Amino acid sequence: MNKLTYCPKCGHQTLIWDGSNRWSCSHCDFVLYHNCAAAVAVVIKCKDEIFLTRRSQEPGTGKLDLSGGFSEPHESAEQTCCRELHEELGIQIDPSRLRILMTQPNVYRYRNMDYNTMDIFFEYEVEEKFPVRLETEEVSAGIWFSIKELPIDEIAFPSQRTFFRKYLGLLH
Repeated sequence: MNKLTYCPKCGHQTLIWDGSNRWSCSHCDFVLYHNCAAAVAVVIKCKDEIFLTRRSQEPGTGKLDLSGGFSEPHESAEQTCCRELHEELGIQIDPSRLRILMTQPNVYRYRNMDYNTMDIFFEYEVEEKFPVRLETEEVSAGIWFSIKELPIDEIAFPSQRTFFRKYLGLLH
């Protein structure tokens, strides 16, 4: 983060990174905060199975992931769940059936830049497994796993691994 040195307002090489979440310009009044971005992850559950995807891009290419993604401006977390599940899997869901489970902080490293996120975990239960139309640019596979045999160590993000350890503890 400290490699950004030019102020976007005045153009001087006077941008200062505070080492945490703030840039300020010593020449003008410019201040930029690099706060948490909201992201959702949806546990799609059918009886005693959970649906995971396999990532087809960095970070974590080839690793397991929950469907979800970053919230867009003026979008609720539930709207993000609906949009992301439609984009990634081609499915429509009823947002009133989403159940928020917990939140976890995360650091999402993308193109050599760390983004602090607040991951919001939801559960969505379905009666039957469903056909998916994968967005292969983001997701290379969709896999149902037995809750008892969930390969937590193969999951891409630390926040999701932490979440699953807590979630599975609640189910047993």
